[in-house]
Amino acid sequence: MTPRNLTRRNFIGKTTTAIAGTALASSPVAFSAASYNRIKGANDRINIGFLGCGARGSGHQNMVKMSAKDKNLGVVAVCDIWKINREKAATACRANFGTEVKQFKYSEDFLAMTELDAVMIATGDHQHAKLLAEVVRAGKDCYCEKPMATDVDEAKLARKAVLESNQVVQMGSQWLSDPMQIKVRDIIRSGKLGQITKIEQVWNDNGPRWHVPDDPDVAAIREEDTDWKRWLLGKPYVPFDPWKYFEFRIFRDYSGGITSQWMSHGAGLVHFYTDTAIPDSVVAHGGIFGWPDIRQNPDTFQALASYDEKKFLYSYTSNYANKFGDYTCIRGKEGTLFAHGGEGSPRWFFIHEHQDLPGGFDFYEGMKEALRTKKAEIVTTPEYDMKMGPVSLSDDSKYHLDNWIDCMRDRSRIPNGNIHTGFWHSVAAIMATRAYRECKKLYWDRVKEEITDNPVA
Repeated sequence: MTPRNLTRRNFIGKTTTAIAGTALASSPVAFSAASYNRIKGANDRINIGFLGCGARGSGHQNMVKMSAKDKNLGVVAVCDIWKINREKAATACRANFGTEVKQFKYSEDFLAMTELDAVMIATGDHQHAKLLAEVVRAGKDCYCEKPMATDVDEAKLARKAVLESNQVVQMGSQWLSDPMQIKVRDIIRSGKLGQITKIEQVWNDNGPRWHVPDDPDVAAIREEDTDWKRWLLGKPYVPFDPWKYFEFRIFRDYSGGITSQWMSHGAGLVHFYTDTAIPDSVVAHGGIFGWPDIRQNPDTFQALASYDEKKFLYSYTSNYANKFGDYTCIRGKEGTLFAHGGEGSPRWFFIHEHQDLPGGFDFYEGMKEALRTKKAEIVTTPEYDMKMGPVSLSDDSKYHLDNWIDCMRDRSRIPNGNIHTGFWHSVAAIMATRAYRECKKLYWDRVKEEITDNPVA
């Protein structure tokens, strides 16, 4: 399925209408000579570099590898402040793309490459926003992993830099280009569900998520082989800590953990499904219950968010000590969309309301019978041969990478995971993180664009 083709003007106009009171600004219409010189048309090669060469950087290589031939992509450089990571990444590029790439320790040297067209960022959560701003200011297009930011001021910094540039930016919210999630949005837009009053996401795991007690990288790294102050990137100085370096997701100063990693996807999908942006209010609770190790961020978490104009409640839940029962449920007065599985699951069903279904729905014995009697329908797309989808997919989405590349070639198109979606998911995750840490209900002021302790008139 081809993602929807929206011009910048259509996107801004539609979004402003759909989300009253949310401050938006469009990118400049004119594009620099450098932009046109680098990407002249459909037959020109786009040269990509990888900024951040850890585990997610390997996923970025896999995405480019899937599209390299049919999208005419080249790989020219890797950049990581730890020499072992960049050496491993260069070796992987040789195997994946049959090419020798340049290796850089520092981003400013990496971005000075004239032959570099586009950058994929896969660094620590707290580094994304500042590096995204640096990349677009250097005149490079960018694919930036989520969360775009862990701080509202830095989210504004990144958004401002992108909107003042001529660059094409895609957030790493890969489900926004997935055909099944687009199908779900189309069903919601059709009105088939009626008024939606609640959306639930329950995405779980069972294990010490993001903490590996015998992590070989922690054992291998030496402070002299990296640049600790550069890694902190403005965060308060603390002595070098390899656990924080590699397992930043579990430490408060560098990530919200569940909120930054998983809820950023969840909130981004809610905004995508419902044409909304940023909750009006958020409360949250949780704790470190299952894995009392070195982590500072919770392993069990729940947030409730309200979207006042559309009048629905959003419930997000993760538990890392029990994996049973992952699902997404979108509840409307006329029907329900239910996904079996966690983040990005393409196994969706539609269930009509106003049926004789005791207890709402019998998932243990009743699903096959409900499908047979057409009390429930499988939601599917041609990509799945019109059959029931699996319960999970790889994060390495060719659809999302291709959408970015297509927008780079046709520079009037807006990527599915554009800078506004990144700002919106970041604020939602930041509100949830702060609500949990501060033990209070928080609100979003759409005029001042700030989080407040009091309801906004």
